[in-house]
Amino acid sequence: VLDWFAQGGQSGAMTSTLPILLVTLSAPSGTRAAIADAVGGAGQVLYLEDTAEAARAGLLASARVVLSRNIDRELRDGERALLAGAALLQFTAAGVDFIRLSALPASLPVASNSGGVSEPIAEHVLAMALTAAKRLVVEHQALAQGAFNQFVPNRMLAGGVCGILGFGGIGVASARLMRAIGMKIHALNRSGRTSEPVDWIGGPGDLESLLAVSDVLVISTSLTRATQGMIGARELKAMKPDAILVNVARGEIIDEAALFAHLQEYPGFTACLDAWWIEPVRHGRFAMDLPFMTLSNVIGSPHNSAVVPGWRDEISVGRAAENCRRVLEGKPPLNLIGADERLL
Repeated sequence: VLDWFAQGGQSGAMTSTLPILLVTLSAPSGTRAAIADAVGGAGQVLYLEDTAEAARAGLLASARVVLSRNIDRELRDGERALLAGAALLQFTAAGVDFIRLSALPASLPVASNSGGVSEPIAEHVLAMALTAAKRLVVEHQALAQGAFNQFVPNRMLAGGVCGILGFGGIGVASARLMRAIGMKIHALNRSGRTSEPVDWIGGPGDLESLLAVSDVLVISTSLTRATQGMIGARELKAMKPDAILVNVARGEIIDEAALFAHLQEYPGFTACLDAWWIEPVRHGRFAMDLPFMTLSNVIGSPHNSAVVPGWRDEISVGRAAENCRRVLEGKPPLNLIGADERLL
């Protein structure tokens, strides 16, 4: 089956009978080392970028598991169908709504990398929430204009409730940091269950209960048909007028116009936005329909919460490769993409 490879598909002939992990993303040495460490001896790791032109189709068809960053960019027209026999397509990103999943073979199991960059994003969540509570941006700008607002009060987060919408890897990591500064943790996930220490856990029908008690609301859920537009005018009205909303997921989970109107009506409410509605990676450009950055109760960052040296290309990829190893060893994969996400 693999004679094509032995005749020059990549540098060196294939002699192993181990199942193939095909890496389609561009992988520098540090990334390759992380993948090798994670896979160990469970499979043979091969790289599409090292493969001769004549061998591409054979390698794609022979892969047991495929590790990708963005399959739309890494494969050519017609090549997706060659993955129909693979046991898993593993992405290195936690959110894969920017990839045309509907163009993949329907039989191909697909997994996200939930938890791959949880720790850096959780730190970003904490930083944004504290920046809002302590009025750091507002008072920095006031000082620059000569105002010394020493006795304008700021807030303690300790003793308050941190609500987390989407209690996967990022939500759990955020909860651990928020609990460390003294916040109570209320969380919502699909199952309404968790083994993590929380003060309350709810399911999809408990959204209003979560919103009503949250002093800080962290949005860390996936973008699906169910979550698109989940936070609209009604949901925002259900929140405390001085709540802090932190979105590190996807802009489309919140109704953009409703959020802007809410921020104007409730100046004590703060939106900390790392995720936006139109972004370069997913849409090819950055744009806002409304001038959020003119509002004093908005803190923005350019979706860079996970951009920390070593994390994206090594630690996160290594974690994705660990899920690949599970399948190479005959175990079921984790973090499979649901049907509602594959329709996006």
